[in-house]
Amino acid sequence: MNRRFSKFIVPGVILAIGLIAAGAALYRPGYLSSAYYLGSLIFLQGLLAAVWKYEQRFFPVLVVAFLWAGMSVPFSTVWTAGRWAILAVGAIVGFALYIRSEHPRFSTFHLVALFTVLAALVSAAVSSFPVVSLMKVLSLLLLFLYASTGARLALGGREEKFFPRLLSVVEIVVYVSAVCYLVLRRPIYGNPNSLGAIMGVVAVPLLFWGLLTTEGQTRYRRAMFVFMLSVGLLFYSQARAGMLAAVISCCLTCVALRRYRLLIQGTIAFVIMAILAIGLTPSEQTEDMPLRREGSSLTAIFLYKGHEEGGLMQSRLTPWDATVSVIQQRPWFGSGFGTSLNSSEGDVAVGEYSTVSAATREHGNSYLAILEGVGLLGVLPFAALILMFAVKLGGVFAWLRRTANFRHHVIPVTMVLTAGLVHAGFEDWLFAVGYYLSVFFWVLAFSFLDILPPAVPAAVYRPITDFGFATLGRDPNIAATER
Repeated sequence: MNRRFSKFIVPGVILAIGLIAAGAALYRPGYLSSAYYLGSLIFLQGLLAAVWKYEQRFFPVLVVAFLWAGMSVPFSTVWTAGRWAILAVGAIVGFALYIRSEHPRFSTFHLVALFTVLAALVSAAVSSFPVVSLMKVLSLLLLFLYASTGARLALGGREEKFFPRLLSVVEIVVYVSAVCYLVLRRPIYGNPNSLGAIMGVVAVPLLFWGLLTTEGQTRYRRAMFVFMLSVGLLFYSQARAGMLAAVISCCLTCVALRRYRLLIQGTIAFVIMAILAIGLTPSEQTEDMPLRREGSSLTAIFLYKGHEEGGLMQSRLTPWDATVSVIQQRPWFGSGFGTSLNSSEGDVAVGEYSTVSAATREHGNSYLAILEGVGLLGVLPFAALILMFAVKLGGVFAWLRRTANFRHHVIPVTMVLTAGLVHAGFEDWLFAVGYYLSVFFWVLAFSFLDILPPAVPAAVYRPITDFGFATLGRDPNIAATER
């Protein structure tokens, strides 16, 4: 935190809170016996502690708050409202600190992100639930503001410490998930698709990169074990979108590195873990848990989910058709950002991705969902933002193929963002700020712009003839520079 800020403002806030607490103890002692007020006081103290060392502490606190609010665990309802307060404080404090930092930088990406918020604001004016839509626009503004400022302070220049700690946290999440799902049979993430999303978009890509960069036999074995465990949980969830996202992300990395042998070994390992996952899946249906269908093949379970007669995309065609129908009804400005139109029941407000109730409607595609919400006119900045990130991701894979520098910290971020963009084509969460994966994705996305490698000149190739075939050789000077 800025020294001048911490020297005067933070002690002043602590003194003010102390005086308020002393006054409450003297004149309103009943407040101190109330669980609500005591809980609020503890919450404020924890938030102040996170702000005290903003760069080191605030990002983990934010992610934990959103993750806790979306899980089926004790005290999750407390964080349902508390997460928004944390996001608001993080955005405001982060903006103030970033502007006062040395050489604050904003680019075209940040301008386009601002246009997405303005487009969402215009669409909220035509929504049948303008208050709900405006609140969702505000949440998008706070997320993009935090991702553009405060989150960049957490990663900027701290990559050497940030990513090892991130891998350690992901390992803990995988172990806890394995115990809850495989041992206790408790679906802490609710919908099995949420388990698949966490494993396919975050855990598997990050742990795969950690496996490639691990040194030492003991550490390599541990990295291999937790990676295979995350793959097993991914197949256990039977979430096809998560599987596809993880496979594409890891395969692109192997191809860029020219590690084709690793690609074949990984394919074999994936098949083995898929078979083991089927054996661990319960044969009787339980709430929010995957189901093992006796006598079904791997293809029937993971591709068709036991409904071969309906086709491969049966579970997606119905929500896609409903969404396209709404787009046709309100093509220009949409139904309102974050709200949806149900042709049979009128307008309904869209809730969190991880829950489905009578008041929600599944879209089955983040891109169709935002098109329905903001319309053909409002979707242009959203499409531009996604396209700009996709182009940058492709450039990183091309750079990786030239340099083979898989230890650069941009690689794990690229893998997560690639998996996220693929996964968002089959699940509705990319712009659902209340969902923890959306927060994690956009924080990494805006930080990704700061850790991009410098422009690397293309290698100079010269033709070498060998047995009548033209091969390519690299200039040794450039190859040495890249190493």
